[in-house]
Amino acid sequence: MTLTQYLLITFVLILLLNENEKVINIKNKWFQAVNMKAVLFNMHDLVLLFTVYQCLLFALFLVTLKRGKRKTHLLLAAFLLSQAAIPLDNLINFGEIFRDTALQLSPNLFYSFGLAYWIEAPLLLFYIRSLIYKDYQFRRYDLLLLVPFLLYAIYFANSWWLEDEALKIAALQGDTIANSPFYERVIHLFREVFRVACGILCLMELNKYQRQLKQQVAETESVDLTWLKILVLGFLGVRVISVFTALAIISAYEVGFYVDHELLGLSSNYVVILIVSGLIFFSAGYSTIFRGIERQGTPNTSKEKSKIDLRQVEKITHYMHLNKPYLNHLLTLENLAKQLDIAPRALSHIINHHFNKNFFEFINQYRIEESKLLLKSESNRKATMLDIMDAAGFNSKATFNTFFKKLVGKTPTQYRKDFWD
Repeated sequence: MTLTQYLLITFVLILLLNENEKVINIKNKWFQAVNMKAVLFNMHDLVLLFTVYQCLLFALFLVTLKRGKRKTHLLLAAFLLSQAAIPLDNLINFGEIFRDTALQLSPNLFYSFGLAYWIEAPLLLFYIRSLIYKDYQFRRYDLLLLVPFLLYAIYFANSWWLEDEALKIAALQGDTIANSPFYERVIHLFREVFRVACGILCLMELNKYQRQLKQQVAETESVDLTWLKILVLGFLGVRVISVFTALAIISAYEVGFYVDHELLGLSSNYVVILIVSGLIFFSAGYSTIFRGIERQGTPNTSKEKSKIDLRQVEKITHYMHLNKPYLNHLLTLENLAKQLDIAPRALSHIINHHFNKNFFEFINQYRIEESKLLLKSESNRKATMLDIMDAAGFNSKATFNTFFKKLVGKTPTQYRKDFWD
């Protein structure tokens, strides 16, 4: 029996055995709904329920997972829990059977899970940063992204949790959206704009990672960011829809120009279930391919150039020609720095400011020179291009062909043909 099944059975048994009046009323309502002729949930509710279920299940899996980056797993689990809370908030506020059940249990259940809207976007950003950076640590400016959540939690506690229960029940009667004051609509709009801004920061972080990756590895083909970018764009799209939903509500109830905000809200629910399913699949299968890199600031170019030790430059050049470390397909900045007994950051600065290349270009330039020698060798006249590429240290045919054409001005095949003809 799985933990989820155990918890579900335990919850049902508690309901069956508890004779509290509120619980009896809830039991009767749910048992009446669960007859063969009644429809317990509509399609929209089922989509939300399945989203909650898969988020909770995978979050539990991540929390108990022993291998991999623990902090990354916990951040993804926290993000998934926030994604579970959002559809639960929708079910309580707008699902008929959930709404009645929550009213009988406690009016405090209403809107409370909506606090997750303020935290899910920063959590996704933190997850991405922990995935792409080695030993990711929170910085003070990272925590600024949690300020909107904290401020809204204080406001929400004062305006809802601490209110008299009778006033809360009265406020929940009728159309709660139509009865909301204007300032709450503005808060709602600000929340969605804030979530969009966090999504844009996620994309900027991934683009920054792609640029910095070439400073530390010589082979980038195995690090495919496409899936993660699609997922981030998907969540960003949902948040943009939410901005339009907030604007549609203001338009309908403040301006008098009706836009179908319910349709916008429902459509985002269906998109979310697809994106969450994709996140679970890809994060489980592909997150291990990420090569964590050191987080780098913006150096002062003039100061860095003045710090370059020419003896270290000579040491690097001599070592590259004599030992040919670039023949290792998996060579990284950290590996080479260890071989040279030079700090990785110092080696990166020398490559950038003395050789005027990033690490990716620096290593692959040597590989191109090696491949030219191999192509001119009599013993390799019948060797395939894949053999030449492999012998020169390349792990990607695309990188080999691109660099060769860029540095030599012709393809490897044409180069060999011109040399031997």
